[in-house]
Amino acid sequence: MDHYNWNEIPEEVLTPMLRRKVIHTPQMTIARLWLRKGAVVPTHHHVNEQVTNVEAGSLRFIFGEKSILVNAGESLRIAPNDPHSVETLEDSVALDLFTPARADWLSGDDAYLRQK
Repeated sequence: MDHYNWNEIPEEVLTPMLRRKVIHTPQMTIARLWLRKGAVVPTHHHVNEQVTNVEAGSLRFIFGEKSILVNAGESLRIAPNDPHSVETLEDSVALDLFTPARADWLSGDDAYLRQK
């Protein structure tokens, strides 16, 4: 059993518009993200299934020609290898769950998140 305290997890400032805290377990990655209004996560894809839980604010997920608005109190599942981007419509907090664990984040290969 592992116990985590979000207050003790180091915060990463990825851009002036995006911050995160991350927990990696053997089977999954959990990330709490703070996104300022206007922040954009550029189009990317990953081998991980993702579930985004919007705790506050509003995010628009874009899948090619289709977009889905996810508001506070809602969740969205993204299938593995499904290209997507995100637009932040208001200051937001999201909890992202990934399975399997994000090997790319563990290795530091997350430059797409650090773009301005």
